[in-house]
Amino acid sequence: MRTAIHALKYDRMAPVAVELGQRLAKAIGDLAEEAPKEMLVVPVPLHRRRMRQRGFNQARTLAAEALLRLKQTHPLWRLELSSQSLVRQRSTQSQAGLTPRQRRLNLRGVFFVSDSGAVRGRHILLVDDIYTTGATARACSRTLIEAGAASVWVATVARAQRRVPLAAREQRDFVRLSIPERSLIH
Repeated sequence: MRTAIHALKYDRMAPVAVELGQRLAKAIGDLAEEAPKEMLVVPVPLHRRRMRQRGFNQARTLAAEALLRLKQTHPLWRLELSSQSLVRQRSTQSQAGLTPRQRRLNLRGVFFVSDSGAVRGRHILLVDDIYTTGATARACSRTLIEAGAASVWVATVARAQRRVPLAAREQRDFVRLSIPERSLIH
């Protein structure tokens, strides 16, 4: 999974987005009984500088691919892609390698809603490529809720595996926890 996400994100291998988008659609579709049938789909935004470097937003690409699939598998759902509703107003350092606390601080005050009328009272499906500590999902969700969103659901293609020390005295021994590759949380 990591290789596929990196191929999309850094090597611009667009065909990978189709497979990852289908996986994302399956994860979202698995919640058909619980999730609202009408949602505004908001990809986690990139800062304009990062967007220029990459040439695309991987979260938007994944969301668009997932929506294509969901229109086939769940035709009664009303899902609207909105790439401009949430904006990253300043550039941040990469989250990779940061502690959970550093990630939260790195994202403080980064996002804003460009048009609160577009999200007010709506159920939001926030889409990103990977869920690591939840700092990005929390920062985006908080911003959307403060702008009046009725609820925020978070969908990611993958969830990072955490490494947890076995015991405080054995700081060099780690066990890998089994966490599903796909995740969808509310």
